[in-house]
Amino acid sequence: MRTMIAGLAIAASILSFPAAAAETANIWVRADGSNFMPRIVDAFNKGHENQVKLDIIPNAEIIPKYGAAAAGGTAPDALSLDLIYTPSFAAAGQLEDITDWAKSLPYFNSLSPAHVKTGTYKDRIYGLPFSADSSVLIWNKKLYKQAGLDPEKGPTNWAEIEAAAEKVNALGGDIKGFYFSGNCGGCNIFTFTPLIWASGGDILTEDGSKATLDSPQLRGAIDLYRSMVKKDLVPSGAQTDTGSNFFAAFAGGNIGISPSGAFAIGALNTQYPDIDYGVTFLPGKDGGWSSFAGGDNFVVTKGTTKVAVVKEFLDFAYSLEGQTILAKYGSLPVRGDIANEALKDLDPRYKVAAEAMAKGRTPYSVVFNDLINSANGPWNQMVNEVFFGEDVDGAIANAQETMQSIIDSAPQQ
Repeated sequence: MRTMIAGLAIAASILSFPAAAAETANIWVRADGSNFMPRIVDAFNKGHENQVKLDIIPNAEIIPKYGAAAAGGTAPDALSLDLIYTPSFAAAGQLEDITDWAKSLPYFNSLSPAHVKTGTYKDRIYGLPFSADSSVLIWNKKLYKQAGLDPEKGPTNWAEIEAAAEKVNALGGDIKGFYFSGNCGGCNIFTFTPLIWASGGDILTEDGSKATLDSPQLRGAIDLYRSMVKKDLVPSGAQTDTGSNFFAAFAGGNIGISPSGAFAIGALNTQYPDIDYGVTFLPGKDGGWSSFAGGDNFVVTKGTTKVAVVKEFLDFAYSLEGQTILAKYGSLPVRGDIANEALKDLDPRYKVAAEAMAKGRTPYSVVFNDLINSANGPWNQMVNEVFFGEDVDGAIANAQETMQSIIDSAPQQ
């Protein structure tokens, strides 16, 4: 009887004590994630007491808007941030140090190394991988077949790219052999730099402290593009394309070969199902391959009181269910140990992109935007001039000097 009374008393005390209220964390994502992010947030919200409120911000607005919000104390609790910007916000003191939590994850060593690297500042971790994209080479199988090429075999070196582009171009009319966005710094860091990496070169040192533009590998890759431009294998509109036609040109069905991203697989399958295409790696001059590891890091705003909710959401995103949702709706998995399982029911071409992602690279710099993405930056000005202009030596020298000056003026990395 005494035991029963004691039990009833305990039960009564539990019932009279209010349960902890569920909390809601606000998370931002750039518009590039508008296909997969709402779906993974919905799945999380349906299965958890704590909730996530999602805001989708236009690509061009999210960086300045987050910077202003963080400075003004109105920032979201967390956001999915283009991985290249993680060092900049970490250096500015606007992100939570999540090193201990990150390293406690049992699958930490299976997370995308390129993302983790850009998420690290002064040996502390401020961002973890969330969404992923890789750069690949795609070719139109129908045009290959018409040109007498093997439609099941993509190029494996630079000479094969140019030779195949010439044969496709010879079909005539409005068909062209090759396409790239010639006035887009972000596009070319994503798809042109892997040609350099795969050949043993680089544009920055590993720690981002030195620009290393003037190399035989960079000059060789430039020669490949210049040759195809001079042979009229590339549409004239490529010279002024700031990225608006980056994917659309190939999707039109009249381009033989184009460097692109893993995102093209889903876009082609859903929006242009009549285009028969192949996916392969971006090769080096004499073989081998490389890829840019793109996508977003998940970062936590300094001082948020919703860290527990944010961690709960990221734990879900890293689960097999979460990784499968991301893969199904446009993001490559960022956990290498379960990538194949997350992709098993999807188009097999995603596996090529996932392999590229796993070995992908991302340049590290706290001033990446000023160096690379800015329309007036040294990288963008250089690539447009060296692909279509006359003064290759001058363009490389000017870009090298300007990049190094920007790096030297930046916060210590």
